[in-house]
Amino acid sequence: MNPAQRNRTAALLKASGFEDGPALTVQSTDGEIPHGRELSFAWLTGTVMTGLTSVLLMGAALYVSFEGQDTFSTAYEALQLITKPTETAVDSQVKGDRVRPVAKTRSELEIVEASIRENVDGRALIRKQPFVRVRATLATAATALSNDIPDYDPVAMIDASQPVVADGDDVANPDIYGAEVEGEVQIKTAALPASFVPAPAISDKSASDFVRSTVENLFAEGGGEGEVALAYAQPDTGLRDLGVVTDGGLSGIAENVSILPKTKLAEDAGLGRSERVVTVRESGSLKDPLLKNGFDNQTYDMVSATLKNVLSSANVPGGARLRILMGPARNSQTLIPHRLSIYFPDPKSGEIKHAATAALTDRGSYVLGLEPPKIEFPEEDTEEINVNNLPSVYRSIWETARKHDIDDAITSRIVAMFAYDIDLTKRISAGDSIEILETEKDANGHQDLLYVGLKLGTTTRELFRFRTDDGTVDFYDPDGETGKRFLTRRPLQGGGRLASRFGNRVHPIFKSRRMHTGVDLAAKTGTPIYASGDGVIEKAQWVSGYGKYVEIKHVNGFETGYGHQSRIADGIKPGVRVRQGQIIGYVGSTGNSTGPHLHFEIKVNGRFVDPLSVKLPRDKSLSAQYEGNFEQTIAQIRDLMKRDAAPMTVAALN
Repeated sequence: MNPAQRNRTAALLKASGFEDGPALTVQSTDGEIPHGRELSFAWLTGTVMTGLTSVLLMGAALYVSFEGQDTFSTAYEALQLITKPTETAVDSQVKGDRVRPVAKTRSELEIVEASIRENVDGRALIRKQPFVRVRATLATAATALSNDIPDYDPVAMIDASQPVVADGDDVANPDIYGAEVEGEVQIKTAALPASFVPAPAISDKSASDFVRSTVENLFAEGGGEGEVALAYAQPDTGLRDLGVVTDGGLSGIAENVSILPKTKLAEDAGLGRSERVVTVRESGSLKDPLLKNGFDNQTYDMVSATLKNVLSSANVPGGARLRILMGPARNSQTLIPHRLSIYFPDPKSGEIKHAATAALTDRGSYVLGLEPPKIEFPEEDTEEINVNNLPSVYRSIWETARKHDIDDAITSRIVAMFAYDIDLTKRISAGDSIEILETEKDANGHQDLLYVGLKLGTTTRELFRFRTDDGTVDFYDPDGETGKRFLTRRPLQGGGRLASRFGNRVHPIFKSRRMHTGVDLAAKTGTPIYASGDGVIEKAQWVSGYGKYVEIKHVNGFETGYGHQSRIADGIKPGVRVRQGQIIGYVGSTGNSTGPHLHFEIKVNGRFVDPLSVKLPRDKSLSAQYEGNFEQTIAQIRDLMKRDAAPMTVAALN
């Protein structure tokens, strides 16, 4: 740029208001006349504070949105306590609620009576024996009832499921007498005189011919009315049910196909809120049904203190309805009661009318509230189900058992018996249920578990208590096999978290597709690892890729391997015999590993199989000599499960 151009450019800048002034410095305001371009610390501080405030407000808004909280304060709720909400406000609130599936819940604890026959001091006596029967839907929400349950520990379950030796007067195999008796009756048996023996009315040949003709007619005519012989699928299941045939097309029968509802993703990832409707069967204290439906002693005391000014008594009449809105706790992954609404039946009209409502504020206290939007009360108890946050099978069984006052020792045995067949860390499904039969508590408070049936999905598993001649009591399925397997599927303390399944996968280190020969169970470094079953140590050394590795050889061609250990337990070396549940090492991240976990694998005759799905042999079966007695025990227990409850002691828990 030549001087002429430079002067011309300077003139244009000066004409537009720019000037060739000194550099901006902190001392620019020195002197009597300010330059107008001084640096203001007040302005700079205000700008920075405005920016920080904006960041904090936006961050808080995002936090509230992601955590699923509705508000930071109780201003809206407090306003609703003073002013009656308008119809528009109620309508918008109802329309804004997310629709959740509502299921009917079953919660029955009943006393059934039967006449049993037993030997006492060489005498055969018949007397009435009460039994406790529980039939309930598995709890779909974890509340304070299961806050202090024992941690999931496979080794503790092994100990809890061991057979026991029964006393001589144990009623493990109740011998039910066919007729009902009152009080106590002594019986005596004697040989029947020959003159009393009636002549046979049907010969063996005629009976054989009748059976043969009946069987032939069954297969020739297709079974009885409404039945199809050798049908493997329901005859009314068509292709239209599968969505294969649209309207107007020809439908056919889909054989060997099970129709299940399509799985839908949950819209929200938080615990969410759910409402349960509970019926108070008999008049009594409000405390008992509340403690069995999410309240603990502390929250009950807070609610009762809030309601004492509006309710004349702490007792509620039979037929009263409770609407309990459950919501997430701030500091734990459990649901707590956010709102309780009590409805009393009108003695004259029988109409259910609102009596009082207590709601939880953001400060953790309960205040009186207005009646929530009206609903039509169903005849059965109901509960909204948050399908995204159903509890595990383990915790749900504990929650349900405590709701029905089942002893913790019996609950521990129940979960232990199913731990070998079922992954107790999986979540339940809506509608899963459990049935339990126990003896009534004796004078010492002792009672025995006789039967438990667990329904998960479409599969029902049953276990019956049976005592052998040597006094050993164990539980067997209808085929006479125990619920125990000779190998456990998750052999480390707490069961671990399933981090990677069996099968082909992209290796996290080598980034190539490879076969994963086992399952990865993530846990903290140093977590004890147990022997999956009885066997002999084959390897206890460093193996390339596996790091510190232990291999155990079991019977019948089974082998188990345990990789990436931080340390192998003392005394574990080749040739040493170990028992199920014995510590063989500790979780680590040695070898090709991205973090602390146990790589657990099972081989059958040298071939790798999926540890979580392979069918494992049973640990023990009843011998053939007990077949008849065991079938009789099953029939008698099934009879007790079908009997009507004793009218004087029926109790339905909610």
